[in-house]
Amino acid sequence: MAGYGAVLFDLDGTLLDTLEDIADSVNAVLASVGQPGHPAQAYKTFVGDGIRELVIRAFPPEFHSGVPLERCHARVREEYAKRWRAKTRPYPGVPELLEELSRRGTPAAVLSNKPQDFTASCVRELLPKAKFSRVYGARPGIPLKPNPAAALGIARELGVPPARMLYLGDTDTDMRTALAAGMFPAGALWGFRSETELREAGARALLKNPADILSLL
Repeated sequence: MAGYGAVLFDLDGTLLDTLEDIADSVNAVLASVGQPGHPAQAYKTFVGDGIRELVIRAFPPEFHSGVPLERCHARVREEYAKRWRAKTRPYPGVPELLEELSRRGTPAAVLSNKPQDFTASCVRELLPKAKFSRVYGARPGIPLKPNPAAALGIARELGVPPARMLYLGDTDTDMRTALAAGMFPAGALWGFRSETELREAGARALLKNPADILSLL
């Protein structure tokens, strides 16, 4: 590789289209507490910053703190555990991209704000042929993105300077993470957020298809 020694991927909205399973899980909990659900498309702006923030964005204010928040957080985890792979699929072109990176010997890793157990399961079951050097979700003691700590930790573990890491994600959170870590921020236009959001958050490249990343390498 001429410029980059590794690629760091976001998961939801970048490698996998998880939107409907997330929406179905949260809407099931909303219904259980007598609240209306949201259209699946609304969840494009709810996700990206962890389950607690998802609950805060999707539920009315009376559920945003204390026991109600904890209960809804736990219930969303339970519902998602039932259906995390019911409708979730890799985006078209993602398996082929990952295969090509492996063929080239390009190290690749995943960093998500989804809980570690779900992150690992999604990658293992839905991207079974991918050869990731690291697969990390939300873990105790590690701050969520956009804090750059986890991204920088992956760079250290791979032995690749952050400036030689290309970070591909689909939200402003991802772009801010990449910039804070000193990595190259590339925006996935097939994901959950808009071109405008990605550009304003600092994306230095905007990709229409997964294979477009190869032109950056």
